[in-house]
Amino acid sequence: MNSSTKKLLDRFFQADQRALAKLMTLIDNRHEDSLEVMSAIHDQEKGAQRIGITGPPGSGKSTLVDKLITKYRQLEKKVGIIAIDPSSPFSGGAVLGDRIRMQEHSADNAVFIRSLGSRGAHGGLSRATRDIVSLLDAFGFDVILIETVGVGQTELDIMSIASTTLVVLVPESGDTIQTMKAGLMEIADIFIVNKSDREGADQIFAELRSLSEMYSTGWEVPVIKTVALKNEGTTELMEIIAAHEKHRGKQEKLSDEHILLSDCLEILLSELSDDLTEHLSPKGKYKKIYQNLISQKCNPYSAVIEMKKKIKI
Repeated sequence: MNSSTKKLLDRFFQADQRALAKLMTLIDNRHEDSLEVMSAIHDQEKGAQRIGITGPPGSGKSTLVDKLITKYRQLEKKVGIIAIDPSSPFSGGAVLGDRIRMQEHSADNAVFIRSLGSRGAHGGLSRATRDIVSLLDAFGFDVILIETVGVGQTELDIMSIASTTLVVLVPESGDTIQTMKAGLMEIADIFIVNKSDREGADQIFAELRSLSEMYSTGWEVPVIKTVALKNEGTTELMEIIAAHEKHRGKQEKLSDEHILLSDCLEILLSELSDDLTEHLSPKGKYKKIYQNLISQKCNPYSAVIEMKKKIKI
Protein backbone atom coordinates (compact mmCIF):
# COMPACT_ATOMS: atom_id res chain seq x y z
CA MET A 1 0.00 0.00 0.00
CA ASN A 2 1.46 3.36 -0.96
CA SER A 3 1.94 6.18 1.55
CA SER A 4 -0.90 8.38 0.25
CA THR A 5 -3.38 5.50 0.62
CA LYS A 6 -2.14 4.87 4.18
CA LYS A 7 -2.72 8.53 5.01
CA LEU A 8 -6.24 8.30 3.60
CA LEU A 9 -6.93 5.27 5.79
CA ASP A 10 -5.63 7.08 8.87
CA ARG A 11 -7.95 10.01 8.15
CA PHE A 12 -10.83 7.59 7.45
CA PHE A 13 -10.43 6.06 10.91
CA GLN A 14 -10.49 9.60 12.34
CA ALA A 15 -13.98 10.06 10.80
CA ASP A 16 -12.83 12.36 7.99
CA GLN A 17 -15.57 12.39 5.33
CA ARG A 18 -13.20 13.69 2.66
CA ALA A 19 -11.05 10.60 3.20
CA LEU A 20 -14.18 8.44 2.98
CA ALA A 21 -15.07 10.01 -0.38
CA LYS A 22 -11.53 9.58 -1.73
CA LEU A 23 -11.40 5.94 -0.64
CA MET A 24 -14.72 5.35 -2.41
CA THR A 25 -13.22 6.73 -5.61
CA LEU A 26 -10.15 4.56 -5.14
CA ILE A 27 -12.35 1.45 -4.74
CA ASP A 28 -14.66 2.37 -7.63
CA ASN A 29 -11.64 2.80 -9.92
CA ARG A 30 -10.23 -0.61 -8.89
CA HIS A 31 -7.00 0.98 -7.64
CA GLU A 32 -4.10 -1.41 -6.99
CA ASP A 33 -4.45 -0.76 -3.24
CA SER A 34 -8.16 -1.71 -3.18
CA LEU A 35 -7.70 -5.15 -1.65
CA GLU A 36 -5.42 -3.85 1.12
CA VAL A 37 -7.84 -1.02 1.91
CA MET A 38 -10.77 -3.42 2.20
CA SER A 39 -8.72 -5.81 4.31
CA ALA A 40 -7.91 -2.96 6.70
CA ILE A 41 -11.52 -1.85 7.15
CA HIS A 42 -13.20 -5.29 7.11
CA ASP A 43 -13.03 -5.93 10.84
CA GLN A 44 -14.26 -2.40 11.60
CA GLU A 45 -17.74 -2.97 10.16
CA LYS A 46 -20.44 -2.39 12.77
CA GLY A 47 -23.45 -4.15 11.27
CA ALA A 48 -25.34 -1.25 9.66
CA GLN A 49 -28.90 -1.81 8.46
CA ARG A 50 -28.69 -2.21 4.67
CA ILE A 51 -31.83 -1.43 2.67
CA GLY A 52 -32.05 -1.99 -1.09
CA ILE A 53 -34.56 -0.01 -3.15
CA THR A 54 -35.23 -1.23 -6.68
CA GLY A 55 -37.91 -0.73 -9.30
CA PRO A 56 -38.44 0.46 -12.87
CA PRO A 57 -37.35 3.94 -13.97
CA GLY A 58 -39.94 6.57 -13.09
CA SER A 59 -41.38 4.67 -10.14
CA GLY A 60 -40.27 7.36 -7.69
CA LYS A 61 -37.45 5.46 -5.99
CA SER A 62 -35.32 8.56 -5.42
CA THR A 63 -38.21 10.54 -3.97
CA LEU A 64 -38.97 7.63 -1.63
CA VAL A 65 -35.30 7.43 -0.62
CA ASP A 66 -35.38 11.15 0.11
CA LYS A 67 -38.33 10.67 2.49
CA LEU A 68 -36.67 7.68 4.19
CA ILE A 69 -33.55 9.77 4.82
CA THR A 70 -35.70 12.34 6.60
CA LYS A 71 -37.42 9.65 8.69
CA TYR A 72 -34.16 8.04 9.77
CA ARG A 73 -32.61 11.40 10.61
CA GLN A 74 -35.62 12.11 12.85
CA LEU A 75 -34.59 8.92 14.68
CA GLU A 76 -31.04 10.38 14.91
CA LYS A 77 -29.63 7.68 12.65
CA LYS A 78 -26.61 8.40 10.46
CA VAL A 79 -27.57 7.59 6.87
CA GLY A 80 -25.40 6.61 3.91
CA ILE A 81 -26.90 6.48 0.43
CA ILE A 82 -25.57 4.78 -2.67
CA ALA A 83 -27.45 5.66 -5.86
CA ILE A 84 -26.58 3.30 -8.71
CA ASP A 85 -27.02 5.36 -11.87
CA PRO A 86 -26.93 4.26 -15.50
CA SER A 87 -23.31 4.65 -16.56
CA SER A 88 -22.37 7.25 -19.11
CA PRO A 89 -21.65 5.40 -22.38
CA PHE A 90 -18.63 7.70 -22.83
CA SER A 91 -16.97 8.01 -19.43
CA GLY A 92 -18.45 5.12 -17.45
CA GLY A 93 -19.32 7.62 -14.74
CA ALA A 94 -22.60 8.13 -12.94
CA VAL A 95 -25.41 10.49 -13.85
CA LEU A 96 -25.77 12.67 -10.77
CA GLY A 97 -29.53 13.27 -10.83
CA ASP A 98 -30.05 11.55 -7.49
CA ARG A 99 -27.74 13.94 -5.67
CA ILE A 100 -29.70 16.87 -7.07
CA ARG A 101 -33.01 15.41 -5.90
CA MET A 102 -31.62 14.81 -2.40
CA GLN A 103 -29.86 18.18 -2.17
CA GLU A 104 -31.74 19.32 0.93
CA HIS A 105 -29.73 16.75 2.94
CA SER A 106 -26.34 17.85 1.58
CA ALA A 107 -25.61 20.18 4.51
CA ASP A 108 -26.25 17.41 7.05
CA ASN A 109 -22.96 15.82 8.16
CA ALA A 110 -24.86 12.72 9.26
CA VAL A 111 -25.97 12.06 5.67
CA PHE A 112 -23.56 10.93 2.94
CA ILE A 113 -24.76 10.49 -0.64
CA ARG A 114 -22.70 8.80 -3.34
CA SER A 115 -23.68 8.09 -6.95
CA LEU A 116 -22.05 5.14 -8.68
CA GLY A 117 -22.18 4.03 -12.29
CA SER A 118 -23.56 0.54 -12.88
CA ARG A 119 -20.77 0.11 -15.48
CA GLY A 120 -22.88 -2.45 -17.29
CA ALA A 121 -22.87 -4.83 -14.33
CA HIS A 122 -25.55 -7.53 -14.27
CA GLY A 123 -28.19 -6.72 -11.69
CA GLY A 124 -27.57 -3.00 -12.03
CA LEU A 125 -24.82 -3.06 -9.39
CA SER A 126 -21.21 -2.16 -10.04
CA ARG A 127 -18.65 -4.59 -8.64
CA ALA A 128 -17.49 -1.89 -6.25
CA THR A 129 -20.92 -1.48 -4.64
CA ARG A 130 -20.44 -4.13 -1.95
CA ASP A 131 -17.06 -2.70 -0.95
CA ILE A 132 -18.41 0.86 -0.80
CA VAL A 133 -21.29 -0.31 1.39
CA SER A 134 -18.66 -1.83 3.68
CA LEU A 135 -16.79 1.49 3.77
CA LEU A 136 -19.96 3.30 4.88
CA ASP A 137 -20.59 0.61 7.51
CA ALA A 138 -17.05 0.82 8.91
CA PHE A 139 -17.25 4.62 8.92
CA GLY A 140 -20.17 4.40 11.35
CA PHE A 141 -23.37 4.93 9.36
CA ASP A 142 -26.35 3.26 11.02
CA VAL A 143 -28.49 2.85 7.90
CA ILE A 144 -27.30 2.40 4.30
CA LEU A 145 -29.80 2.88 1.47
CA ILE A 146 -28.85 1.33 -1.90
CA GLU A 147 -30.95 2.50 -4.84
CA THR A 148 -30.53 0.39 -7.98
CA VAL A 149 -31.39 0.80 -11.64
CA GLY A 150 -34.40 -1.04 -13.05
CA VAL A 151 -36.08 -4.22 -11.91
CA GLY A 152 -36.02 -7.82 -13.06
CA GLN A 153 -34.53 -11.20 -12.36
CA THR A 154 -31.01 -9.82 -12.92
CA GLU A 155 -31.64 -7.55 -9.90
CA LEU A 156 -31.01 -10.55 -7.66
CA ASP A 157 -27.56 -9.07 -6.96
CA ILE A 158 -29.14 -6.65 -4.49
CA MET A 159 -30.17 -9.59 -2.29
CA SER A 160 -26.54 -10.39 -1.51
CA ILE A 161 -25.92 -6.85 -0.25
CA ALA A 162 -29.16 -5.61 1.33
CA SER A 163 -30.73 -7.07 4.45
CA THR A 164 -34.13 -5.72 3.36
CA THR A 165 -35.12 -5.16 -0.28
CA LEU A 166 -37.95 -2.85 -1.31
CA VAL A 167 -39.46 -3.29 -4.79
CA VAL A 168 -41.11 -0.05 -5.88
CA LEU A 169 -43.80 -0.26 -8.55
CA VAL A 170 -46.47 2.12 -9.89
CA PRO A 171 -50.05 1.57 -11.12
CA GLU A 172 -48.71 1.31 -14.68
CA SER A 173 -46.40 -1.61 -13.78
CA GLY A 174 -48.87 -4.36 -14.65
CA ASP A 175 -46.74 -5.69 -17.52
CA THR A 176 -43.71 -5.85 -15.22
CA ILE A 177 -45.60 -8.06 -12.80
CA GLN A 178 -46.79 -10.37 -15.56
CA THR A 179 -43.27 -10.91 -16.88
CA MET A 180 -41.56 -11.23 -13.50
CA LYS A 181 -44.07 -13.31 -11.51
CA ALA A 182 -42.12 -15.52 -9.09
CA GLY A 183 -38.89 -13.73 -10.00
CA LEU A 184 -40.18 -10.63 -8.24
CA MET A 185 -40.79 -12.68 -5.12
CA GLU A 186 -37.14 -13.74 -5.08
CA ILE A 187 -36.17 -10.08 -4.90
CA ALA A 188 -38.81 -8.44 -2.71
CA ASP A 189 -39.03 -8.33 1.06
CA ILE A 190 -41.56 -5.50 0.78
CA PHE A 191 -43.67 -4.39 -2.20
CA ILE A 192 -44.46 -0.70 -2.57
CA VAL A 193 -47.12 0.67 -4.88
CA ASN A 194 -45.92 4.26 -5.21
CA LYS A 195 -47.93 7.06 -6.81
CA SER A 196 -50.94 5.18 -5.48
CA ASP A 197 -53.18 8.20 -6.00
CA ARG A 198 -53.20 7.27 -9.69
CA GLU A 199 -55.83 5.20 -11.45
CA GLY A 200 -55.09 1.46 -11.36
CA ALA A 201 -53.38 1.48 -7.95
CA ASP A 202 -56.02 -0.80 -6.38
CA GLN A 203 -55.65 -3.34 -9.17
CA ILE A 204 -51.86 -3.64 -8.95
CA PHE A 205 -52.12 -3.70 -5.14
CA ALA A 206 -54.49 -6.71 -5.39
CA GLU A 207 -52.22 -8.45 -7.93
CA LEU A 208 -49.20 -8.04 -5.67
CA ARG A 209 -51.13 -9.29 -2.65
CA SER A 210 -52.14 -12.38 -4.63
CA LEU A 211 -48.53 -12.90 -5.75
CA SER A 212 -47.32 -12.57 -2.18
CA GLU A 213 -49.82 -15.12 -0.86
CA MET A 214 -48.90 -17.54 -3.63
CA TYR A 215 -45.11 -17.42 -3.41
CA SER A 216 -44.10 -16.12 0.04
CA THR A 217 -42.35 -18.55 2.37
CA GLY A 218 -41.52 -17.73 5.99
CA TRP A 219 -41.93 -13.98 5.63
CA GLU A 220 -45.20 -13.09 3.89
CA VAL A 221 -44.14 -10.20 1.70
CA PRO A 222 -46.29 -7.18 2.63
CA VAL A 223 -47.71 -4.75 0.06
CA ILE A 224 -47.97 -1.08 0.94
CA LYS A 225 -49.32 1.98 -0.88
CA THR A 226 -47.34 5.23 -0.84
CA VAL A 227 -47.41 8.63 -2.45
CA ALA A 228 -43.79 9.62 -1.86
CA LEU A 229 -44.16 13.17 -3.16
CA LYS A 230 -46.80 13.82 -0.49
CA ASN A 231 -44.95 11.75 2.14
CA GLU A 232 -47.97 9.43 2.41
CA GLY A 233 -47.42 5.87 3.62
CA THR A 234 -43.79 6.40 4.62
CA THR A 235 -44.42 6.03 8.37
CA GLU A 236 -46.08 2.66 7.77
CA LEU A 237 -43.20 1.68 5.49
CA MET A 238 -40.68 2.45 8.24
CA GLU A 239 -42.64 0.20 10.62
CA ILE A 240 -42.66 -2.67 8.10
CA ILE A 241 -38.92 -2.31 7.44
CA ALA A 242 -38.32 -2.52 11.21
CA ALA A 243 -40.56 -5.60 11.40
CA HIS A 244 -38.59 -7.29 8.64
CA GLU A 245 -35.29 -6.57 10.38
CA LYS A 246 -36.71 -8.12 13.55
CA HIS A 247 -37.92 -11.14 11.55
CA ARG A 248 -34.48 -11.61 10.03
CA GLY A 249 -32.91 -11.55 13.46
CA LYS A 250 -34.96 -14.57 14.44
CA GLN A 251 -34.09 -16.60 11.36
CA GLU A 252 -31.37 -19.17 11.19
CA LYS A 253 -28.40 -17.59 9.42
CA LEU A 254 -25.67 -19.13 7.32
CA SER A 255 -22.64 -20.20 9.27
CA ASP A 256 -19.76 -17.74 9.52
CA GLU A 257 -17.58 -20.24 7.67
CA HIS A 258 -19.95 -20.33 4.69
CA ILE A 259 -20.20 -16.53 4.51
CA LEU A 260 -16.43 -16.07 4.72
CA LEU A 261 -15.79 -18.66 2.02
CA SER A 262 -18.46 -17.17 -0.24
CA ASP A 263 -17.04 -13.65 0.13
CA CYS A 264 -13.50 -14.90 -0.46
CA LEU A 265 -14.46 -16.69 -3.67
CA GLU A 266 -16.40 -13.68 -4.96
CA ILE A 267 -13.44 -11.35 -4.39
CA LEU A 268 -11.00 -13.86 -5.88
CA LEU A 269 -13.11 -14.39 -9.02
CA SER A 270 -13.41 -10.63 -9.49
CA GLU A 271 -9.64 -10.17 -9.24
CA LEU A 272 -8.92 -13.10 -11.57
CA SER A 273 -11.41 -11.73 -14.08
CA ASP A 274 -9.58 -8.39 -14.15
CA ASP A 275 -6.17 -10.05 -14.51
CA LEU A 276 -7.24 -12.45 -17.26
CA THR A 277 -8.98 -9.68 -19.20
CA GLU A 278 -5.74 -7.72 -19.13
CA HIS A 279 -3.63 -10.75 -20.13
CA LEU A 280 -5.92 -11.76 -23.02
CA SER A 281 -5.32 -8.60 -25.03
CA PRO A 282 -3.18 -7.41 -27.96
CA LYS A 283 -0.27 -6.55 -25.63
CA GLY A 284 -1.05 -8.98 -22.82
CA LYS A 285 0.66 -12.07 -21.51
CA TYR A 286 -1.51 -14.28 -23.72
CA LYS A 287 -1.39 -12.11 -26.84
CA LYS A 288 -0.64 -15.17 -29.05
CA ILE A 289 -3.89 -16.82 -27.92
CA TYR A 290 -5.66 -13.51 -28.47
CA GLN A 291 -4.30 -13.25 -32.02
CA ASN A 292 -5.29 -16.83 -32.83
CA LEU A 293 -8.75 -16.20 -31.47
CA ILE A 294 -9.53 -13.03 -33.43
CA SER A 295 -8.04 -14.54 -36.61
CA GLN A 296 -10.27 -17.59 -36.03
CA LYS A 297 -7.34 -19.99 -35.90
CA CYS A 298 -8.89 -21.23 -32.67
CA ASN A 299 -12.36 -21.00 -31.10
CA PRO A 300 -13.24 -19.66 -27.61
CA TYR A 301 -13.23 -23.17 -26.12
CA SER A 302 -9.80 -24.13 -27.43
CA ALA A 303 -8.52 -20.71 -26.34
CA VAL A 304 -9.68 -21.44 -22.78
CA ILE A 305 -8.04 -24.88 -22.90
CA GLU A 306 -4.74 -23.25 -23.80
CA MET A 307 -5.09 -20.60 -21.10
CA LYS A 308 -5.88 -23.20 -18.44
CA LYS A 309 -2.71 -25.07 -19.34
CA LYS A 310 -0.68 -21.89 -18.95
CA ILE A 311 -2.17 -20.88 -15.61
CA LYS A 312 -2.34 -24.52 -14.43
CA ILE A 313 -6.02 -24.58 -13.44
